[in-house]
Amino acid sequence: MAFQLIVLYHHPEDVAAFDRHYDEIHAPLAAKLPGLRGYTVQRPVAGGGQRPAYHLVAVLTWDDEQAFLAAMSSEEGQAAVADVGEFAGSGVTMTTGPSGSVL
Repeated sequence: MAFQLIVLYHHPEDVAAFDRHYDEIHAPLAAKLPGLRGYTVQRPVAGGGQRPAYHLVAVLTWDDEQAFLAAMSSEEGQAAVADVGEFAGSGVTMTTGPSGSVL
């Protein structure tokens, strides 16, 4: 069963600076994580006049939990985690776990 890391980025004070850092620095770092099988990014849009709960949602997928743990303990994983503090000052919520398809 696949294993995912979902990162929910809270709304930044400076949207342009956040987006620039994420797109130009952080995403390329994360894309180098060993064993990464999938990496998607969503920038939620407002619905019904409401502000979305998060500014950006990233979903990273590995074959299994062992591959995820190996990636996060690697040099690339440590660099990606350290970089979060460089641009996500408004905070992040992270969740990990096995994933599967319902349909």
